[in-house]
Amino acid sequence: MKRARKVSAVFLGLCGGLLALIGMSLGGPVRTVAADDSSAPSVLPSIQFNMQRSAAAIAGNCLRLAHGEVTVVSLGATEQMTVDVEGLPPNTEFEFFVIQIPNAPFGMAWYQGEIETNGQGEGHRRFLGRFSIETFIVAQPPGGQPAPVVHNTLPFPDASMNPETEPIHMYHLGLWFDSPQDAQAAGCPGAVTRFNGTHNAGIQVLSTKQFGDRQGPLRQLMP
Repeated sequence: MKRARKVSAVFLGLCGGLLALIGMSLGGPVRTVAADDSSAPSVLPSIQFNMQRSAAAIAGNCLRLAHGEVTVVSLGATEQMTVDVEGLPPNTEFEFFVIQIPNAPFGMAWYQGEIETNGQGEGHRRFLGRFSIETFIVAQPPGGQPAPVVHNTLPFPDASMNPETEPIHMYHLGLWFDSPQDAQAAGCPGAVTRFNGTHNAGIQVLSTKQFGDRQGPLRQLMP
């Protein structure tokens, strides 16, 4: 009996040490980044911040309870981003992007994936990628390289070639209705936007607009 207790104690000690190492590998405690937090360090192993109702939703006087929470943890060679949203229409599909500017015209944008809400209007999704101070897009000069045209219907057909651009960092996040019809069903404007896989999405729902245009929250995370 004493030997069993001793083995159990050793096992629990090993488990505690393993959990501590896992915590260290994930960057330690999560730090919350506020838009007006001048004391926040420029290098964080993990960050947490909110997404707010977008300018389009406010102008359309809809989705008054919509908001989101994002946690990004550095894994060294990549980042893990966890997105939780609520206050949205139930059983509805939304499109999630990393963007250059939080409000229209948004600048460069990088499509991450879909978030679908449940019957309570809540959604959850986890993404792996580069979500840090190193998040950028580049098109090496000269531009004009051919690009595949997959969707060729109006109002937003694919471009057949790329412009040139030096590296442009993208530190903001945005969430869009997958369709204008879903937006109208929620009492929002029915404008058509580019922000889904077939380029016929609805309006933006959530964004990180509380941060400055050049101070998006992903800038706070150093891998």
